[in-house]
Amino acid sequence: SETRNFDGTVVVIFQPAEEGGAGGKAMVDDGLMDRWGIQEVYGMHNEPGLPLGEFGVSPGPIMAAADEVEIVMRGRGGHAAQPHNVIDPLPAACATVMALQTVTSRNTDPIKSAVVSICVMNTESAATNVIDDAVTLAGTIRTLDEDVRDMAEVRIIEIVNATAAAYGCTAEIHYERGYPVTVNHEANAGIAAEVARAVAGEGKVHYGRPPRMGAEDFSYMLRARPGAFVNVGNGDSAKVHHPEYNFNDEAIPYGCSFFAELVESRMPA
Repeated sequence: SETRNFDGTVVVIFQPAEEGGAGGKAMVDDGLMDRWGIQEVYGMHNEPGLPLGEFGVSPGPIMAAADEVEIVMRGRGGHAAQPHNVIDPLPAACATVMALQTVTSRNTDPIKSAVVSICVMNTESAATNVIDDAVTLAGTIRTLDEDVRDMAEVRIIEIVNATAAAYGCTAEIHYERGYPVTVNHEANAGIAAEVARAVAGEGKVHYGRPPRMGAEDFSYMLRARPGAFVNVGNGDSAKVHHPEYNFNDEAIPYGCSFFAELVESRMPA
């Protein structure tokens, strides 16, 4: 806006609730794109480990869909000294964790990707001589392809129910779909890369990098309009979500310069 060296309208999106709240979806559902006449959409995230002053951008899937599952394996509890009088849900839960690894190793095309990570296993009691009635499992499923995403959900439900039955237990499954795959439009990823090169130089732009299995609700905006999501280097620092993470303020001019160059190149005066 200082030089006004562009002809068009720039919409700056202040989006709430990115971390788990799906603020991007809420804004799209509220009519953001149509209300403001948005034709292309671009986003940026800092990246620890990527050198300061450098950018990363790729076409196609760049971040995974993130779904969650909670499983309650139910048996019949009792005294640990009399296991023959109970239906122990713990072996069923352990077998379920192991069996779910086949979703990745045997059901997913090796050329594609999937992550099934069961990260929680809890019983109601902490006593060492009690077999509980139930065990709770919970975890995350990450995929880069909608067909793989659908398959993973179906197979997880099948495996959990079959394993529960094999151990004489029953299972309650709560499967929740989270953010979809973040997919950069090929043409717009190319545009973003050219803009980044204009800002940082030819050798400072990493194009065509492998996707990451993290998730991002900018994916909803990229479903609604063509665009791209770009990473800007944060330098050598702790990773995001780490307690020692610290945003590098020196990255701000690079991000601002990118968007200024993007606006002037896409809407020349």
